[in-house]
Amino acid sequence: MSEITHTPPLALDTAPRPAPAAAAPSHAELMAELGIRPQAAWTRRLPRGLATFLTNGKGMAGVIILMVLILTSLAAPLLSDYNPTRRAGKPNRPPGVEHVLGTTRMGKDVFTQLVHGGRVSLGVGFFAGVAAAAIGLALGISAGYFGGRIDEIITFFVNVVLVLPGLPLIIVIATMVDQASPFVIGAVLAATGWGWSARTIRTQTLSLRTREFVLSAELMGERKWRIILIEIFPNMLSFFMSGLVLGTIAAILAEAALEFIGLGDPNAVTWGTMLFWAQSNLALQSGAWWEIWPPCITIMLTGAALVLVNFAVDEMTNPQLKASRKIGRIRAFLTRRGRSADVF
Repeated sequence: MSEITHTPPLALDTAPRPAPAAAAPSHAELMAELGIRPQAAWTRRLPRGLATFLTNGKGMAGVIILMVLILTSLAAPLLSDYNPTRRAGKPNRPPGVEHVLGTTRMGKDVFTQLVHGGRVSLGVGFFAGVAAAAIGLALGISAGYFGGRIDEIITFFVNVVLVLPGLPLIIVIATMVDQASPFVIGAVLAATGWGWSARTIRTQTLSLRTREFVLSAELMGERKWRIILIEIFPNMLSFFMSGLVLGTIAAILAEAALEFIGLGDPNAVTWGTMLFWAQSNLALQSGAWWEIWPPCITIMLTGAALVLVNFAVDEMTNPQLKASRKIGRIRAFLTRRGRSADVF
């Protein structure tokens, strides 16, 4: 009888096996994790600066708000059939179908005054802001680049303008001419509001004048005006926009404040005179909030929109700000992957 042999069962390998290596992320996944979006197809044919601005959320939000306010003001005669200086209905009517934003104590349509007043207030603000920023840019670059006697003369006038108070000067002018029109207010603000912008741009130009690209252009025999426009001005864009934004906001607020306290022309239709008549007619005491909130909200929206545009331009033109944002993204990326970010 044959002997039966039993084979022992095979021992199972219970030792833990190393996990398979994770697949390397694709280029698109890395870009998405770093927060870098690919350039949109419709912006590839546009100039780089314009394409960057159009894809910036802050800048486009500010531009949209500004365009709505400007277009609404320009289309004021088409949006309302009422005359902003004449009675349009019963006094102190709350917002309704016939009068979208109600009527004042004198029966004037608030919406009509708001859209017509935007023409003057925005016009004064942008005129004063652009004029002050342009004067500061021209004088600041001239003083910083040419130096010598030109720098001394411009610096003297800058110091004089810096000590001239804009609002008290307008108050004096208003008392002399009985009533200062909105554009007189804008002209005074433009003439006294360029000092800080000129000083800042002069300081920046002094540092750029000794940079390699400016010295190379001078050694190549480039003309002075071309060096200023091509080599220096692009580096001043953020300072110019900052001066423009701050000057415009200051002009709108100053014009509204002076008219609110009665130093402007009360017969003009602006956001400031709307607040002046609302205060004179005791709108707060009578509960007529619709006379006060519309001009206040439009002034705040204008300032917010200009600040958003300034943020976008600063992100585009400020190399230090762009570098800090990129370093922050790389830090977060390395931290998520368990790597050290101490190199930054």
